[in-house]
Amino acid sequence: MAKFTDQIQQAAAPYWQKSFEHPFIHELQSGTLPQDVFRYYLIQDRYYLSEFGKLHELVADQVDDAHGKQFLLAGAQGLKDDEMAVREGFFEQLKITPDEIKQTPVAPTAYNYVNHMYAELYRGTPQQAIAGLLPCYWLYNQIGQQLVAQGSPVPLYQRWIETYDSDDYTDSVTQMIALTNQTASQSDAAIQAKMKTSFVRSSAYELAFWQMALDKQNWHISA
Repeated sequence: MAKFTDQIQQAAAPYWQKSFEHPFIHELQSGTLPQDVFRYYLIQDRYYLSEFGKLHELVADQVDDAHGKQFLLAGAQGLKDDEMAVREGFFEQLKITPDEIKQTPVAPTAYNYVNHMYAELYRGTPQQAIAGLLPCYWLYNQIGQQLVAQGSPVPLYQRWIETYDSDDYTDSVTQMIALTNQTASQSDAAIQAKMKTSFVRSSAYELAFWQMALDKQNWHISA
């Protein structure tokens, strides 16, 4: 029988395939992605990752399994120490200032993605929240592994690719997949179905995030 994570990944496969094929990803690899688009992506992703780390801590508070709790808390710390440190290096190179970050409104897609994950935890269950966190780990790892062989001619974009193909990152993905499978094995069919929905919705938001960056999405409406 297929693992639970294989089943939910299959359910989200159309969204994942669209992410692999998205112009943002192709242009990043070819080196043609406009730097202002990547800059906007980084600012929005900073907001997302900050909340992503907080969610790890909040979910950990509701998890009984000691190993799962430890992994989630370590993940939150790792986001602060490692992932955000990489981002800060990008910010420095692109001269993205704290003032620019503060003055850039959170885009609708980033806002909605984060709210979706909080809803899975507070209006749902910690099991649903765990499943909702997984696509960010797993999809980025898959993208990094697909892109690293050819790479990107732009050093900044190549560093981004290598971040998600690293051994340490791949190990964290493996652990998150294992935690999701363990959580599902201890849940009934109704909770598993909600975990699947949470995973698929997060996968849809991951796809929307690329387009958000390309469009430099904002809250303005046309006259």
